[in-house]
Amino acid sequence: MSGEVKKQPDWERIEKLYRAGVLSVREIAGECGVSHTAINKRAKTHGWERDLKAKIKAKADSLVSKAEVSTQVSKEELATERGIIEANAQVIADIRIAHRTDIGRSRKMANKLLDELEGMTDNRELFDQLGELLQSPDENGQDKLNDLYMKVISLPSRTKTMKELAETLKTLITLERQAYDVGAELPRQPHEELTDEEIERRIAQLAG
Repeated sequence: MSGEVKKQPDWERIEKLYRAGVLSVREIAGECGVSHTAINKRAKTHGWERDLKAKIKAKADSLVSKAEVSTQVSKEELATERGIIEANAQVIADIRIAHRTDIGRSRKMANKLLDELEGMTDNRELFDQLGELLQSPDENGQDKLNDLYMKVISLPSRTKTMKELAETLKTLITLERQAYDVGAELPRQPHEELTDEEIERRIAQLAG
């Protein structure tokens, strides 16, 4: 319709996003349907400063360290420094907490697999005996199912699995430290920080 009034930019929201310093000016422009040049011009006119990013990160660190639970932060309509910090810090905290949960589940799964591998190695004779009991060759003397079973519990298979688990744990440990703040020293956990020498020693133990 020719008489339709053009929607005005939500400058209050744009100011919040600009001052937060989390998104680039172009990202804010795309999000709010206004050109980045218009945002820069208004920021210069009204003296907006992108000065809250450090405070937002500090607040996010505080939220994560207090409790790893997801809470909804009430929406602030006023462009106050406190409202900007609270809202943006909660978003960052929610993401980091979700990452910690996923990484923790993956680490738990990897450690369970490692425990299973240890059990298979410690009880190798029992697994061999089970293989003998399961033998059921066909009329040609072939027993493909039992052959597959013996291949699964063989030393090369276990060695390969051990190496893959070690690499998986190394990756998870790196991700875990990033989620708990880069550079932070955490208590060493079982199977953590395996060196090449430790990996080879562990493989030798599993080989029996």
